[in-house]
Parts: sequence; C-alpha cells; structure tokens
Amino acid sequence: MKRKKILIAGAGIGGLTAAACLLKEGFDVDVFEQARVLKEVGAGVQLPANAMHIMRHVGLEEAVMRAGVRAKGYEFRLHDTGEVIHQFPLFDEHLQRHGAPFVQIHRADLQALLVAKVRELKRDAVHLNKKATGFAEQADSVELRFADGSTARGDVLLGADGVKSAVSKQIIGGFRTEYTGITAWRILVPSEDIPAELRLDQVTSIFIGGGTHAICYYVRGGSLMNFCGEVQVPEASEEAWTRKSSWSALKKDFEGWHPSIQAIIDSASKDQCYRWSLFSRQPARNWSTHRATLLGDAAHPALPFLAQGAGMAMEDAVIFTRSLLKAADVSEALHMYQYNRMTRTAHATERTEANRATFELRTEGEIRGAYAAANEGKDRNGWLYSYNALTVPLEKPPIFSTEDMLARHQGVGS
Repeated sequence: MKRKKILIAGAGIGGLTAAACLLKEGFDVDVFEQARVLKEVGAGVQLPANAMHIMRHVGLEEAVMRAGVRAKGYEFRLHDTGEVIHQFPLFDEHLQRHGAPFVQIHRADLQALLVAKVRELKRDAVHLNKKATGFAEQADSVELRFADGSTARGDVLLGADGVKSAVSKQIIGGFRTEYTGITAWRILVPSEDIPAELRLDQVTSIFIGGGTHAICYYVRGGSLMNFCGEVQVPEASEEAWTRKSSWSALKKDFEGWHPSIQAIIDSASKDQCYRWSLFSRQPARNWSTHRATLLGDAAHPALPFLAQGAGMAMEDAVIFTRSLLKAADVSEALHMYQYNRMTRTAHATERTEANRATFELRTEGEIRGAYAAANEGKDRNGWLYSYNALTVPLEKPPIFSTEDMLARHQGVGS
C-alpha cells in the first residue's frame, strides 16, 4: 500500500508510540492533543519486555532505561506484617528470558521521550490545543473536526484519545460505565524523604489485605517512590486522575498498614495527594470503520490491576502500523489490525479482572490460599511478557470485504 497520511487524536503514550512507529516506516503523521501544554501528570508506568521491544524499535530503549528503574522482582505482601507470600524475579532473568528488560518509569518522562522522538522524525508533527470533537469519512479520505472549528484531512484516523474519546464515541456509541466500588489513591514521594530503615527494596511491592491493596515501586532513576492504593468506597466520585484530595483521608484509609506504607504516606506532600473513582467499561466488539479506528483505552479500556494499559496501547501501535504495511487497502488494514488485537486485549481484560478479585480478598487465609495456588511469574512470562508485537505473525481475517465493512458502518461520521 502506498504510504498514507495518518491523523492521530491524542498525544498519550499510545498515540505517540503509534506516531513514532508510523513515521519510522515513512508514513506522514499529525498528532492532535487537546491539552494546551504537555505538562507532568500521572505517575508510574510499568514497561515489561512486550513494551520495551517497541521502545527499542523506535530508538528509545537506552533513554527509557536511564530515566526509569529496573526492578529486581515482584513481591506480594500481607498488608500489615509485610510478609512476602509470593514473588517472582525480574531484572536479569526477565532480560534473558524475553530479550528485553523490565523498566518502571514516570509517565511524564516516558511521554517527554516519545514527544522528542516524534518531533525528531517530523518537527511539526504534534499539534496542541486541538480537542477532537468528531470526524467525517469520504470515499478516499477522513476529516477530523476540532472544538475550535478547524479540521484536518488525511487517509486514516486513529483515535488514541482515551476512555472519553470523541472518536470512540462516534464509532461505537460510547461505553457503558459501571462504578467498580473502588477509589484509587496516587502519590509520588522523594525517596530520600522516607526514613532509610523503612525504604522498600528496588522491587515492585504489592501489599494486600482487608479488601484493599497498594502497589509501590521506584521511578525516575530511583529518586521517587510511586504509590498507588485502591480502597473500597460505596459512593463514586469524579473519574479524574488529577483530582486532589486530603492527606488525612489517605492516612485514614491505610491506618494499620505496614510501617513502610505508613512512612511513604507520612513523607508525602500534603497538597499532592490524588484520588479518583475507578469505572469499568466493556471492550468494544468492533472499533473500526472504513477509514477510522481506535487504540488503547479508546478501544479496550483497562482497569489498573494488571498494569498493562500502556503496554497494550504500545502493542496496538505496532500492529496498526504493520497492518497498514501489509494490507492492500485501508479498509483491509483496519480490519486486520482489529482482528489481530481483539483476542489478546480481551485476555488482558480477563486477567485484569482475575487480579482484581484477588486484590479484593479480605482475610489472611483467603489471600494465602490464593497465592499458594498461583504462579504469577509462570503465568505472566507465558502469555504477557513473551509477546512481541514486532514479530508475532499477522493473521488475515477469515472473512473480509471492503463492501461488508462499508455496509456495517454506513452513515458513521456523516
């Protein structure tokens, strides 16, 4: 297929990864982001081998490793005593087994590296203050519309604008949301502010108990501790990860937890505690039209219990690019892309829900029993970390016709 003009709505991790992959292959790309500036938001992101293969592909592996932290392993602990009840190694074993490292990085650092790479490949590729509101398709092009009244035209539209995606809403009609009963806390704490005797090791630590859990790991070269805790709350609040809440409420929610958890919370800035409600969304059964498709949370929204939202979006970016290179035309490429991602992303959703069920166990006996029967390392090494989007065979959908695709989506974007 002749190299096409690709429009991307959203300059998050998935959209920028797609832009870098596409530009590397000679496609013309423009990325449109609603934010006026790309400021530091979010917290930690885990990048196992399935994601780091992609960072290597776009020339960012070394930069990501310098900005992040290579964890020694995963440890699952009881929330109060801190006893390690299950663990598996990462670090050298992960690299040897999968051919790429496991890195933990601040989301803002990863986004900055990706923006710089995209601009290196095309200086003016990223356009800020451009909020997508919808699109219109023609036989040979697609037009992306913005809140300021302007438009952009290209051959293909990729909606990478998250769970509240305007592109997704037009394609699938929006997601039915359901409050999970869980509220998430997020803080970032300078490591040096935590008493040395209470600092956690350089591992991913998950503390579980009382129907609640917390995950802790270092980012930014080990200078920051990333803490994310999920607690059960009957009533939903706002779904916004930039929503601040009180430090005293955070402290109360984790009262009686291990001293290392208390030390992290006690060392947090009182005005930098973030809390938001988690809502579940069913993945779309179809996320493509004739000239538009979706990526990441816009297509298959992920709760954080597997820590693979970024990884799945990065994989999408590669499979989307490879499908455009392999298919005869745009419609076939989008159908191929979707077909080759649905099973894996659905499995990731299933495993996320399984983790959620384990994290919500209340008694020590239940938690010990669950992890005595588990082999998290074997499971994740077997299906999650071992996947390489750059080399996995692309399957052609068993039934495809451009006419069928057009008929299915007749009237979308009109």
